Amino acid sequence: MKREYHKWYSPNLEKEMELLVFGHTGTKVLFFPPRMGRFFDYENWNVIEALKQKITNGELQIFCVDSVDIESFYNNLKDPNYRIYRHIQYEKYVLEEVLPLANLINHNKNVVSAGCSLGAYHAVNIAMRHPTIFYKVVGMSGRYDLTKSKGSFKDLLSGFHNDFVYFNMPNQYLKNLKDSFLIAQLRKIKIILAIGKQDQFLDSNYKLSNILHEKGIPHELFEWNEEAHKACFWRDMVQIYF
Repeated sequence: MKREYHKWYSPNLEKEMELLVFGHTGTKVLFFPPRMGRFFDYENWNVIEALKQKITNGELQIFCVDSVDIESFYNNLKDPNYRIYRHIQYEKYVLEEVLPLANLINHNKNVVSAGCSLGAYHAVNIAMRHPTIFYKVVGMSGRYDLTKSKGSFKDLLSGFHNDFVYFNMPNQYLKNLKDSFLIAQLRKIKIILAIGKQDQFLDSNYKLSNILHEKGIPHELFEWNEEAHKACFWRDMVQIYF
């Protein structure tokens, strides 16, 4: 299985960023790490190994991106306005730096956005905001409104709200989406959500599912036994949904 390591200075984030690429061709998958995770987590947790056959066969090429969660949503040293601003910079990094690299390496037109835990939020949010880029999105164990507290998971914006927050919380902006072009584009995306029955984010997934249903946007929501918010479950999920 081909493995490549990339590192460069990101002008959008004003820091060096790293990523790993697995495979040589096939559908491109931008794989976002879990909460405060790193670009090497899925390799270390054998999630990539679970996809080895599809990668080796040239069906998939996986781009494991890094995160800046600890500088954005989980940065309690900064005010919420900065946290959402840093997240927007991160999205620009993905769209303007990672995606062009992926397109340069691999000319396959199909791009999948995927992630686990907070990575699922990143994957779903970027796909919903930019539906013309992605043909499929897979959110595993995700939370789709980071301003809602649930159990031990608190509001990551500390009660702060503005347009930037609103337009980066799928369960908020999709509910009021009326743009016929964007809705038509979203209907073209294959949307897959997977969540454990005991996961604290179960309600968040059902809310997103209900919103998509109301908009006539096809999607699939799968419930897994237990909490299913662990790498051992994600290894099984990627084999089914990727």
